[in-house]
Amino acid sequence: MNTIEILKKYKVENITERENLVTAIINKDDFASIATSLVNEDELPLSSLYATDDRGINDTYGVHALFANDASHEWLLLSIELAATDPRYTSLTATVMAAHWYERYLHDMFGILPEGHPDLRRLVSHENVPENVYPLRKDFTWNTKMEHANVPYPMAHVKGDGVYEIPVGPIHAGIIEPGHFRFNVAGERIVTLEGKLFFTHKGIEKLLEGKTPLEALPFIERLSGDMAAGHATAYCQAVESIAACSVPRRAQLLRALMLELERITMHIHDLANIGGMGTGFSFIAANGFRIKERLVRLSNDILGNRFWRGLIVPGGVAKDLGTEQLAKILPTLKAAQKEMAKITKIALSSEGFLDRLQTTGVLPIAAAKAFGGVGLPVRASGFDRDVRRDHPNDIYKELAVKIQTKNTGDVYARYLTRIDEIDESVRLIEDILKKLEDNDDKNIINDCQVKDGFAIGAVESWRGEIVCALYCKDGKITRCFPRDPSFCNWALFAIIGPGNIVPDFPLCNKSLDLSYSGTDM
Repeated sequence: MNTIEILKKYKVENITERENLVTAIINKDDFASIATSLVNEDELPLSSLYATDDRGINDTYGVHALFANDASHEWLLLSIELAATDPRYTSLTATVMAAHWYERYLHDMFGILPEGHPDLRRLVSHENVPENVYPLRKDFTWNTKMEHANVPYPMAHVKGDGVYEIPVGPIHAGIIEPGHFRFNVAGERIVTLEGKLFFTHKGIEKLLEGKTPLEALPFIERLSGDMAAGHATAYCQAVESIAACSVPRRAQLLRALMLELERITMHIHDLANIGGMGTGFSFIAANGFRIKERLVRLSNDILGNRFWRGLIVPGGVAKDLGTEQLAKILPTLKAAQKEMAKITKIALSSEGFLDRLQTTGVLPIAAAKAFGGVGLPVRASGFDRDVRRDHPNDIYKELAVKIQTKNTGDVYARYLTRIDEIDESVRLIEDILKKLEDNDDKNIINDCQVKDGFAIGAVESWRGEIVCALYCKDGKITRCFPRDPSFCNWALFAIIGPGNIVPDFPLCNKSLDLSYSGTDM
């Protein structure tokens, strides 16, 4: 059933349709009931939820929920308007668990109250942020210096004989960014696990306000340093949609090439990290990181940096890749694929290694769906979703991506899925390189002049679904919400942690490989 047919069931009238995006403005009193039906009855996952400060336009705040209609390859944006003097609505979280972090986020950043939310503790605003300070309101300037407060933040506690707490972080022994994890344990067995993030919130959304699309691009690429191509592509899609700008075929191919190269690079990193740093199997870590180094050097050879950054720009790509540069790619990938296959085969033949991975950190498919999980972790639980197939953009409509899934949902399944996705990405890159060779049109960029408008960009990055909501006026950004997949998946720790022993937490952590930076926008 297409999206408009679904909306007609709920007597929604104010509907607009363009490209693959359907938008509708509804009464705030109907928001929770319709959103619940869309998720639970029509099986449209909640992909994003964000707010806008529209007081300068009509004295309201907007709350916008984005749903994915995978069957019809459409997006649905359901919006409500809240009076500026009383910005409140009935919370979705009681019936749509995937909304839980989003609603805490807009409460912290806009002062909008989702009434009935079961856990409205601060999410972004830590104890030192004064009460009634809302950084994403338009009258809050980016360089505001706040007073230092001390607002209590109650962590979850479990009482009982033999139950005690283990605090981990926010400063860690390794080079990872800060995050605090609180374990309630009985012996070594985890009873509950809670995470607290946003220690290094960068204020990117506020910094993007007033910038041109090109001025904003470097910020977007650096939201999460290991996912530059993914974020840049989603953002550029939104810019191009507003500008009604087509992307040349050669540029489409080069963008897909970057996305798949980034996917392979980071999947190899994860296989090494899970195997070596998560279980102590140093053989796979040493060799995996060595092989990954070849790929980041390949990025440096063809792009001038090690992070697949700088190529994707609004309207196409910043430069073409010549025959010599393209010729380096496949031999490097084939060698990496062959070596990683040998290394992972050795690791997976080890009973000790398998004992650590199998049945550890199980994510049931029902929980993956309920919490709005995205990407490889949920595919390893049998949730068959991938933007490349379900919402294909540009050249992905031709590439016929074969989605890799497993059913056990444990660390082992996530490990095997990464191996399978590397093989699939190598196959896709072979196809892309052949299409580039056959491509006669050397145009790589079209004029992309943005004025007024709104659009959604979406990409399946190596970490999962990225969604970027963008609003522009007079060629400048008024609101941009680039939702990183980690924002959706951090809450999965509360599901996969309990029942495991404390030493297996790093293994669970690395099998999800979530970005602190991508979440701490």
